[in-house]
Amino acid sequence: MDGVHALDILGDPVRRRILELLAEGERSAGEIGDDVQREFGISQPAVSQHLRVLRESGFATVRPEGVRRIYAIAPEPLENAAAWFDPFRRFWQPHLDALGTELARGRRQRRLAAEEEQQADAEPDESDTTDPQEE
Repeated sequence: MDGVHALDILGDPVRRRILELLAEGERSAGEIGDDVQREFGISQPAVSQHLRVLRESGFATVRPEGVRRIYAIAPEPLENAAAWFDPFRRFWQPHLDALGTELARGRRQRRLAAEEEQQADAEPDESDTTDPQEE
């Protein structure tokens, strides 16, 4: 499956959500259906259609377990889709790196400010000139 076809599959928010659920671990068709029906307000047959598309496109695998059908994510098509993006990463990676740097800088500044505040709270207050023996 090429990256463009993968994007066609992943372009649907219901299918993306199903893959997010499967990324957490295997799930039965019923569990997936319950979550997706609640979140998107679609029918059980519509959920089944999305599962079929994911299965037939290779994004999900299914195995029987008694009367249940257990779905799992298939990583290879996602890896292929990610590889398709490689030539384009240069457009956003420097921005993401810069964002990471700014977030780290902000965390460091907050940590240092909190440490300074703790130090200030721990030091005795020199403005209190009352001699404890005078009391």
